[in-house]
Amino acid sequence: MTTDSSSPSTAAAGGISTFKGQERALRADRLGTGGLLLSVLAATAPLMVVAGVMPTTFAVMGIVGQPLLFVVLGVVLILFSIGYAEMSRHVHNAGAFYAYISRGLGGTAGAGAALVALVAYNALQIGIYGIFGFEVSGLLATYAEIEVAWWIPALVAALAVGLLGWLKIDVNARVLGVLLVIEVLLVVVFDVAALADPGKEGLSLHAFNPDTLTGAGVGTALCFCIAAFLGFEQAPVYAEETSRPHVLVPRVMFLAVGGVAVFFALSSWALTVATGPSAIVGTSQKQSAGLLFFLTESRLGGTFTDVLHVLFVTGMFAALLSFHNVVARYAFAMGREGLLPAAFGRTSGTSGAPGTGSLLQTVVAVVVVIAFAVADDKPVGDPTAPVLHLFTWFGNIGALGVIVLMAAASLSVVVFFVRRGAAGAQAWRLVTSALAGIALLVIAGYTVKDFEVLVGAGPDSSLSWVLPGTIGLALVAGLVLGLVLRARAPEKHARIGLGNEAFQLEKAASS
Repeated sequence: MTTDSSSPSTAAAGGISTFKGQERALRADRLGTGGLLLSVLAATAPLMVVAGVMPTTFAVMGIVGQPLLFVVLGVVLILFSIGYAEMSRHVHNAGAFYAYISRGLGGTAGAGAALVALVAYNALQIGIYGIFGFEVSGLLATYAEIEVAWWIPALVAALAVGLLGWLKIDVNARVLGVLLVIEVLLVVVFDVAALADPGKEGLSLHAFNPDTLTGAGVGTALCFCIAAFLGFEQAPVYAEETSRPHVLVPRVMFLAVGGVAVFFALSSWALTVATGPSAIVGTSQKQSAGLLFFLTESRLGGTFTDVLHVLFVTGMFAALLSFHNVVARYAFAMGREGLLPAAFGRTSGTSGAPGTGSLLQTVVAVVVVIAFAVADDKPVGDPTAPVLHLFTWFGNIGALGVIVLMAAASLSVVVFFVRRGAAGAQAWRLVTSALAGIALLVIAGYTVKDFEVLVGAGPDSSLSWVLPGTIGLALVAGLVLGLVLRARAPEKHARIGLGNEAFQLEKAASS
């Protein structure tokens, strides 16, 4: 790649290689395997999944075989990752999903994917503020006897996340890493305790029996469980900030998918062992999100449970920061390529972070939290606005968007290599991508079909089509933007998905 002649020292140091200068590229060599893995895994919020998603899935869907679902989804996502990882060797762009889709399906499709990604990851991040604020409010009431509305800690967290978003990504990775490691260790301690002191049915493997995956709730349970994996697909977003993206990004994706599948399968199995497979649904319905804490209280004591409550909150903060970083980088990539105003395509001079994108995400989050706070007419401590509305609505909007993006990315992998005459050499990757794409489309279909169940709305509620329609609206808006750029600014349309390569082509053309 050609280097800016005005910045020879940068090139000599092996730094940024773009003739537009440092502000048009993210700082390289910030992340190694460990930092990248921690940044990605933090978004999965393991304690939030074990304490929140798993009991909800058991209670609402009545599916005992949740551990087997995590295994099945792990296989699907590994199939997806095979082609996705191969694409990461050819495309290094903070726009990840939309960059890959534009390379395979064209710039207009890429513009549509870009808007979907921006909306989906914003929704995932903002939704967490609801449950974060609610839990912090509960902790303050329990341990400090201070009554605080949920939106106050949510806004404080939004400002803290926004500040961290301006710092170097390696600083963020250290913050995320510490929180993540402690979370995982505490969950592992519970898993061991549950297996050492099982319920009356002993160390039963019934939850891995395929017969447990029967009934009408399986499709919806898949939607709940796949949301637990979200985060692993973010690895390519940080490609420009690693030293060897073609090696590190695929490595981290496979480690993340495999690790998450095993961890969640074992942890959900431990929950069934602790209560007994025959009692897990009933106990989950009774305890709801308190299931994990109810089980640790009797096995590991009150102090451990109190620490777990605190780590539940810090784990959510780690997920907030991880998703914030992804949104900021998508905004940066889109600004750099003309899909957003050029101001978003610049980085801050001191940290090399996408400062304008970080600011945008913070402002959007604060506005949404304030809107839900104003609309909240329930007493302090009522979970309706922060959890049942903000967290549940936005979380499922985001999950649907990412599932659609993964399905489109699977198709783009196939088209990308076929168009380049590499179908024979990449045959097995194309097969795995096709299989993963079909499976993801099925899950997306179930998600749309059962959206009223996912968000707790009635079958006649307008929410069942308004909320998933947000993703459809983002897709249409992005496609229209792509068509407009192709007609009125073809040079910008041609740059979609190219990242820094576009600037090299522009320099070559001008010379």
